[in-house]
Amino acid sequence: MYSYIKGTLEEIEEDKIIVENQDIGYNIFVPGRVMDNLPQIGSVVKIYTYLHVKEDCFWLFGFLNKDEITLFKMMLNVSGIGPKGALGILTVLSPEELCAAVVSENAKAIAKAPGVGNKTAQKLIIELKDKVHLEDLLDQEEGTLYPQNGNDMLSSRKNEAVEALTSLGYSVKEARQAVSMIEITDQMDTEAILKASLKNMAFL
Repeated sequence: MYSYIKGTLEEIEEDKIIVENQDIGYNIFVPGRVMDNLPQIGSVVKIYTYLHVKEDCFWLFGFLNKDEITLFKMMLNVSGIGPKGALGILTVLSPEELCAAVVSENAKAIAKAPGVGNKTAQKLIIELKDKVHLEDLLDQEEGTLYPQNGNDMLSSRKNEAVEALTSLGYSVKEARQAVSMIEITDQMDTEAILKASLKNMAFL
């Protein structure tokens, strides 16, 4: 019904915000990460919204970017995860971190969200692992971290894995150490290298 709402940020409450548009105040539930990135009250905001209808209740859930709302909608299709559970996951994990957790099958990271147990986290991984895309994690920049010589294709994949790890908050040193601990073959693509590297992070 609503793609987004653009208006004045009037109030910030514990788990929701009020955005006024054309003299109408919209109650919008948002994840904690959105709270942390809101402008000052009185500023104009653009919130991507999802309308959840339950019996006689109409709830709006809001996000600052399309990646968040896309993942939110995907999670709603997983049995056992409702809108509040999906909101909780996006509070403890950014879209990039959630994709990484799915790719690396890290149910423990997902289960940190309130109301989400290990079984539900594992079910989410099974449902989403073929739907999230590694390229969403990659932040390509000029230059390389591994020399482009010998096997250029393999070096490129290693660079992409390192860059993906650094975009998740790891240092370049940590990322390179994790990648260097893997026995990489020519058959491994970037996703396989990243998945193995994330598992190695626990040993650094």
